[in-house]
Amino acid sequence: MSALNWRYYFDLAVFVLDAISHLKTTLNNYYPLSEEAFLAYKNCTRLRTVEKGEVLYEIGQTPSHFAFLHRGLMRAYVIDEQGNAFNKTFFAEGRFPGSMTALLTNKPSFMAIDALEKSEILEIDFKQFRQALFENNELMAFHINYLETHWLLEKEPKEIGYLQFEAKQRYLNFLEEFNPIINRLTQYHIASYLGITPTQLSRIKKDLK
Repeated sequence: MSALNWRYYFDLAVFVLDAISHLKTTLNNYYPLSEEAFLAYKNCTRLRTVEKGEVLYEIGQTPSHFAFLHRGLMRAYVIDEQGNAFNKTFFAEGRFPGSMTALLTNKPSFMAIDALEKSEILEIDFKQFRQALFENNELMAFHINYLETHWLLEKEPKEIGYLQFEAKQRYLNFLEEFNPIINRLTQYHIASYLGITPTQLSRIKKDLK
């Protein structure tokens, strides 16, 4: 084997081990898993690189996977009848981008997910994952804790606040929630998330100064 090929496979092995270690740490933050339980989860995954601008899951597609984001940045967005895109949320390292409603109903997704940066993911086979959940109580406990954290305690107040607050307060809430990745997002993507134009966002930022 040439030195170049050796280096490639060495870097790939390091990448895989790093991604798996990151996944394990993240899962254990929600619920401590035994080696057996983690192995069952790991067996549902495959390594994948997503280029910047590449659509991971498309609108109208019936997905069969979701992902663990090891490195990079992604967004979930919808498109209205006029073709305008509206960002629903952003995913940074350690999150699980996917269209869960479409996966659970086995129907086409109403939203898309694409990469805002070149990203490294562990893609997770949903059917295999679901089977592992029902066969392992530890994985079920992890999943319940994850859903409670992100779909109840996090998502519900966000949606209520979006209806109650004016654009300036929504922006302030956005700064608090997404502070670690603010510098990685363009003004266009932030404005799209807030439901305002980039010009309106500029005025809000000017007023706050």
